[in-house]
Amino acid sequence: MATKIHSTAVIAPGAELGADVEIGPYTVVGAQVCVGDRTRIGPQVMLDGATEIGEENFIVGQASLGTPPQDFSYKGEDTRLIVGDRNTIREFVTINRGTIKGGGVTRIGSDNLLMACCHVAHDCELEDRVILGNGVLLAGHTLVEHHANLSGMAGAVAFITIGAHAYIGGMTRMSKDVPPYMIVDGHDSRVRGVNTIGLKRAGFTPEEIEELRVAHRKLWRSGGARGAALEELRAEPNLGPHVKHLIESMDRTDLGLKGRYRESRRQYYIELGKRRILEGGTIS
Repeated sequence: MATKIHSTAVIAPGAELGADVEIGPYTVVGAQVCVGDRTRIGPQVMLDGATEIGEENFIVGQASLGTPPQDFSYKGEDTRLIVGDRNTIREFVTINRGTIKGGGVTRIGSDNLLMACCHVAHDCELEDRVILGNGVLLAGHTLVEHHANLSGMAGAVAFITIGAHAYIGGMTRMSKDVPPYMIVDGHDSRVRGVNTIGLKRAGFTPEEIEELRVAHRKLWRSGGARGAALEELRAEPNLGPHVKHLIESMDRTDLGLKGRYRESRRQYYIELGKRRILEGGTIS
C-alpha cells in the first residue's frame, strides 16, 4: 500500500515519510520530522521539531508531538523527541521535546498506550508497554519504567521514577519515586499493596508474586524501620530477581533529594545534553 497524504495536510520540505504511511486531514508535519513505516497520523495532528517517529504508530485527534519544551531554560536549541514503534497516542496528547539541562531528549519506547489529554513534559522517558490513563500529567525529567500503569488524572512531579509493573490509582499525586511492582494511591501517594493482578497478566509465577508480597509486608507493614527491613531482605538466601530489583530501586531512591533519585543526577543530565545537542554527539 502506498503512502497516503490527505489534500489538506501540510508536509514541510525536508520531512521524511516511510513506506505505507497515512497522513490525515489538517495534519502538520515539520521539516525535521521523520516518520517510520506503516504509521497512521491524523486528523489534525501537529508533529514539530527534531522528532523521530518509529513504525506502526497510531496518532490521532489534535495530538501535538515534538513542540518546544515549556521551560524558561529553553533557548531554541535543536533538542529531540524520539518515539518507538507500535504506540497508540490518542486525542489531545501533548509530548514536548527535551532541554539541554535534561539530556536533550524526550523518549517514548514501544507498545505504549497514551490515552486522551495526557501530557508528557520535556526530558521524560517512557519505557515499553506503559499505559497512561486519560489526563495523566508527567512533569519534566520523569522516568516511567516498563509495564507501569497510571490511572486517570494521576500526576507526577519532576524527576521522579515510576517503577516497573507499578499500578498508580486515579488522581494520585506522586512527589517521590514509586517502587516497582506495587500499587500506589493517594494524595500524597502511599504504597497500598502488591500489583498482583498486573503481575499475573505479565506472566509472573505464583511463587514470584508471593515473594514480592512477603517483601511488601516487611517493608511497609511490619512497623519497623525500613532500613532494617531492607537489610533483612538482603540477607535472605536465594533472593529472586524481582525482589532484588525492588531493593535496588529503593536504594537509589534513598540517594536522591526528597525521595527522587533522578534529582541526584542533575549535573549528569546537563553534561549529557551539552554533548548530545551543543557538541553534536551521538544520541542512542
